[in-house]
Amino acid sequence: MLHLRLITPEERTDEVVRLIEETVGTTHLVVLPGAARDPAGDVVLCDVAREAGDGLIAGLRRLGLDDTGSIAVDDIDLSLSRRADEAEEAAPGEGADAVLWEGLTEATHEESTLSFTYVAFITLATMIAACGVVLDNAILIVGAMAVGPEFGPLAGICTALVRRRPRLAWRSVIALVVGFAAAMALTSAFSLFMDAVGLFHKSQLEADRPNTGFIYAPDWFSFVVAVLAGIAGTLSLTSAKSGALVGVAISVTTVPAAANAAVALVYSDTHQAVRSSEQLLLNLIGIIVAGTLTLLAQKFFWRRRGQPA
Repeated sequence: MLHLRLITPEERTDEVVRLIEETVGTTHLVVLPGAARDPAGDVVLCDVAREAGDGLIAGLRRLGLDDTGSIAVDDIDLSLSRRADEAEEAAPGEGADAVLWEGLTEATHEESTLSFTYVAFITLATMIAACGVVLDNAILIVGAMAVGPEFGPLAGICTALVRRRPRLAWRSVIALVVGFAAAMALTSAFSLFMDAVGLFHKSQLEADRPNTGFIYAPDWFSFVVAVLAGIAGTLSLTSAKSGALVGVAISVTTVPAAANAAVALVYSDTHQAVRSSEQLLLNLIGIIVAGTLTLLAQKFFWRRRGQPA
């Protein structure tokens, strides 16, 4: 269930209440006349089944409530109510399959922001991966994958393509490109420092690496895994299964490939640098293609059910 807290201009309250009452899957409607001060107006509270939430939010936006008032949405972790159970049963579809498009757009917008924190995380992840490739340590590679925040901008690109939001697409591309460029540059400097203190050596990079050699050996399996990860990651973002994102993060070779390329450039190993860059691009393309197609499939599915998308 979702909980909606609305601030409505007094002249719009009747329309808002009528829309809520006509939406299948809503319950616990509360109207507090004149309770809002900034902006001034009435406060309307209600709960709605997740599968009916996107349609209701779209209707509220058509009434202009996002401009003249406020629409706030929270997930309800626990609701002990027979009326809530009946509302969920009445709403078409399953809550876990429902896509809150406005929520997805907002979430990917935030995750695609080129901020100090984003650059710090992707840089630290790349440095950890650099240690992993030099030491041929698979545990460090997995840890670096889990730390990397790059799926946010990738999801932002997919969402922007489906929702036709060029500003979100541009924002996501900038975060992705600048983030990886900064991470690789700083990781190169980090590698030079580690070499200077005797912790990194070219022979380690060029030795047989049974645990991490796959990072600079892209093949069709790399693309297949990226596609599967893109599907899983998109489904985890659009459903209630957000915990699956961790598994997605440690199944693709984006950050490790960037790290291997950075270290290889420091030691003038052109072969590994080029092949690692190919691995990086292959994974990025696979995730974007799969994520976009998954969102399009979900959009088609909900339209077939008569839900707005």
